Amino acid sequence: MIYTNTCITTITDFVILGFPGLDPKYNAAVSVLLFFTYLAIVFGNLLILVFVGLDKRLYKPTYLIFCHLAMTDLLFGTVTLPKAISKYWWDDKIVSFGGCFTQMYFVHALGAIQSLLLLIMALDHFISVCLPLKYPVLITNNKISIACGLSWIFTFFRMMIIVFHALSLPYCDSNIIVQCYCDHISIVRLGCGENVRYVQRVALGFAMFSLLLPVSFILFSYTSIFVVILRMRTVERSYKTFSTCTPQLFITFLYYLPRCFAYVANNVGFSFNLDIHILVTLLYSLIPCVFNPLIYCFKTRDIKDSLMRKLTRAKVGMKQVLRKI
Repeated sequence: MIYTNTCITTITDFVILGFPGLDPKYNAAVSVLLFFTYLAIVFGNLLILVFVGLDKRLYKPTYLIFCHLAMTDLLFGTVTLPKAISKYWWDDKIVSFGGCFTQMYFVHALGAIQSLLLLIMALDHFISVCLPLKYPVLITNNKISIACGLSWIFTFFRMMIIVFHALSLPYCDSNIIVQCYCDHISIVRLGCGENVRYVQRVALGFAMFSLLLPVSFILFSYTSIFVVILRMRTVERSYKTFSTCTPQLFITFLYYLPRCFAYVANNVGFSFNLDIHILVTLLYSLIPCVFNPLIYCFKTRDIKDSLMRKLTRAKVGMKQVLRKI
């Protein structure tokens, strides 16, 4: 709904457009796909939290980082997908002005938190491979918990600046969000006045700080790790380390590179097909949430051993029940 006051239009709600070129007959298929994507995110990441929470043998720094990553993935999927699903399932495309800015806040806050958590994880890997003798001293559960906790607190406060900065703009003419959820680029693009470019540049600066600083250290850490791998005399150990780091590095690049490109392209005026742009945004936002549990946890021996122990106990318990029957 839009109310006009002289030359300024006050927007009270936004319309989530989604894929502008999508034929309505495919709406049901898209909603089902998004629904099962959400189920995969919830199931995989909750499984990590339950496994680590119930098995004291997994109370280690690496798995604490995994738990924080699982929480960010779970929250990100919960913040974005239900509204996108309802848009295609029930044509529920209206979101209030405040609701849209709230969603934007959590979308970017959770993304920035995940960036810092990937930095902490890279530091954990770097010290464990390059400085193994100092690892028990430098990396402890308390230190990792404090680092991860500060990442959440610092980012939630920092993202308030971005939201309030965007709220300072007047919004008029259009209330259509050309995206499947409310993000900063899509919202500020609807702003009016001379300050729009300034708000976009400030957001770009914050985004590059959140992305480039962590990714620089991540590149350094994984480069150092691969150098150490090449120097390893034991083929089995080097292969194990390489097979563990390579998928994580792939997901890291999938997280950082498209985001950097999206922010830079928006600020330099580069544009391409809207449907492709939205699809790429969903892919680099949701694919890590789906596959992080597989890459970060279920490829590790401790998680697999814990899973096998629980399955064995369940099998033995079932046999005992059947014998009593």
